[in-house]
Amino acid sequence: MGAKKRQTMGKIMRERERAEKRALKKEKKDEKKIAAAAAREAEALGYPIAAREDGDETDPGIPGLHDEVPAEAGAPPTAPVN
Repeated sequence: MGAKKRQTMGKIMRERERAEKRALKKEKKDEKKIAAAAAREAEALGYPIAAREDGDETDPGIPGLHDEVPAEAGAPPTAPVN
């Protein structure tokens, strides 16, 4: 019988990293498919979806949902909390 070939630790690590990278890529692709399907469904129901520059999706069909709250007349502006 011939000698059994051994796998090196480096090869095992490369294969593991490649499998993890492929799984992450597939997960991102699946998330995009779900988001696209949800957007199509929302548009079919009459809720237009507009993508903002930062990638967050908002629904412009509901007025005031993402508007800033106006300050009361005469009230001092609030300081930002750090």
